[in-house]
Amino acid sequence: MAIELTDDLIRLEQAAWAEIQAGALTTNTAEAVQAAVTAHAEATGQSRYEVERELKRRVRHPEPEGE
Repeated sequence: MAIELTDDLIRLEQAAWAEIQAGALTTNTAEAVQAAVTAHAEATGQSRYEVERELKRRVRHPEPEGE
């Protein structure tokens, strides 16, 4: 089953990843991502773990363009 993600989830994770890379991740950002992942998983009937894993994969290790 393909994991469905929203643009909002992706934007939140992108913000968190940018903060992580800058060494400036805030508790507020981390909590916002976790709350959004949990809410999305519950709303869509998907595993929270699988949603978070796919979200991080897409943001931190995107597919090369054209593939």
